[in-house]
Amino acid sequence: MPDIIQLLPDNIANQIAAGEVIQRPSSAVKELLENAVDAGADEIRLLINDAGKALVQVIDNGQGMSETDARMAFERHATSKIKNIDDLFRIRTMGFRGEALASIAAVAQVELKTRRSEDEAGIYLEIENSVVRKQEPVAMSVGTSIAMKNLFFNVPARRNFLKTNASELRHIVDEFIRVAMSFPDIFFSLESNGQQVFHLEKGSLKQRIVQILGNSYNAKLVSVQEQTDYMNVFGFVGKPETAKKTRGDQYLFVNNRFIKSAYLNHAVMNAFAEMIPKDSFPMYALFIDLDPSQLDINVHPTKQEIKFEDEKIVYAFVQSAVKHALAQFSVTPTLDFDLDASIQSLDAVSKPFTSDKQSSAASSSLFNTFTKKNQSHFIESRSELKHWKDFYEKETPQQEQSGQQAPIPTLTPENQRLQNGPVFQLNNSFIVLPTRQGYLLIHQQNAHERILYERFNKAVAGKPIATQQSLFPATMELSPADAVLLTELIPDLNLLGYQLEPFGNNSFVIQGTPADVEQGNEKTAIERLLDQYKHFSNDLKFNKREKLLRALTLQQSVKAGVVLSEKELQSLTAELFQCATPNITANGKPTYLEFYKEELDKLFGK
Repeated sequence: MPDIIQLLPDNIANQIAAGEVIQRPSSAVKELLENAVDAGADEIRLLINDAGKALVQVIDNGQGMSETDARMAFERHATSKIKNIDDLFRIRTMGFRGEALASIAAVAQVELKTRRSEDEAGIYLEIENSVVRKQEPVAMSVGTSIAMKNLFFNVPARRNFLKTNASELRHIVDEFIRVAMSFPDIFFSLESNGQQVFHLEKGSLKQRIVQILGNSYNAKLVSVQEQTDYMNVFGFVGKPETAKKTRGDQYLFVNNRFIKSAYLNHAVMNAFAEMIPKDSFPMYALFIDLDPSQLDINVHPTKQEIKFEDEKIVYAFVQSAVKHALAQFSVTPTLDFDLDASIQSLDAVSKPFTSDKQSSAASSSLFNTFTKKNQSHFIESRSELKHWKDFYEKETPQQEQSGQQAPIPTLTPENQRLQNGPVFQLNNSFIVLPTRQGYLLIHQQNAHERILYERFNKAVAGKPIATQQSLFPATMELSPADAVLLTELIPDLNLLGYQLEPFGNNSFVIQGTPADVEQGNEKTAIERLLDQYKHFSNDLKFNKREKLLRALTLQQSVKAGVVLSEKELQSLTAELFQCATPNITANGKPTYLEFYKEELDKLFGK
């Protein structure tokens, strides 16, 4: 039997290694930007074509490379940053793995131009499939330009797994933001298909955060600054009122390297405890400066997950620093004096207090009891107060006739138990619906989520929702990252009743919205939709369209605590039992529970 174990050819070995490093265009963006930072550049430009599938190019004014270094940079395990094993635990630079350029050259066509200040001419290299195809001198300014073209041209199966251009561009923007936020003293720009997405001038960290996340944060950032011999923490957190329903605007850096840490995120969330709602997430951009020997950044290939020598100290220090910053700047939740929509719909607010009602109220014993001094012992007993609603509940005949009851239709066999009768709201969150055998307790938000989810599903399946044209089209400006996201969603949003048009420079014109979006509220509705969508962005089991449907469902559903009129209760109940799956939400939560008379009797010993 011949020997069957053999060494792989270099080009195949490189392609296998590349699979770990270069998973998509954004992977190359991260590695190339970090190399440019390490080269000492203070101006870095990123050019993208076809969401990085056709071109990823990084141009910097760093120190450049010699001819020998330019050739060596594409060899596997070639690096200028590690000399011995101890250096792995003293890393302060960014891209250090020694495989990034070799991996890129294994799965793309690469063009490199580089020149040092002491050299009269630069060097130009063309590399394809890990092989140098051309090498010649070139006239250029000091620095490096590296272009990665036709990613995965030689691995078509990998190319087929790439997502849509809009989706891949979003990943590129994410990586760009993470590097650009780490180094506010470096100029960064990003162009996609010839259009500028980011132009970030050198400045302070606060200026860089506002440039990236938007002007809305300009007056709403709180500085965090704590120093000890062991570690330093600095950066900014958003004031409590900037908290959102998604954790999108959260950035954590260790020694200027972006990391993901649920543990340290928990520390920040704890610092905000009782200042923001439990289902909200604060904005933060925090930088931890720590002796590299106290951490291990080689836990994950992308180095976004790290281990600390003593994570409890780091946790306590981060939490304390954020708490101290919030206390020092006297940040407390602002009181909202705007009337809640459910309060504004109450009779006492919405109906005019006519002269008849004023005189009726003034003459009532209840009014007199509270307007006389020292009369608390004269407050009437409960039985005498039973008609306290009378003076504002009297309606005109026209008003009485307008509130007609809609009968609940007999629908599926399961729901033939339903009988026509009164439907009422409990705790402004539940609907009680009598049945022949007992009653149904319906959760109003869950029920509305099911109704909307099926309505939206029908819309994207070929029955578009009608659009209400705006009399005065509104223009909204988004952060570059959100603008990329919204562009990706526009085709599906058109089917769901939204009519949006790009207006250049990260702005959009809202020409129309679904009929149930209140005029004047279009911008808020779309901004909340994007926040909700980003909440699902890390859930791999949902495709883009499913994430959008679920986000829109959650955003538009009537929330628990909202007062509903009897007509609204009847309508919501009727629509629920016309659904194909009326008993659960898309997330698997029950929409109603059924209680039987026999069970109720047993509870009372009958």
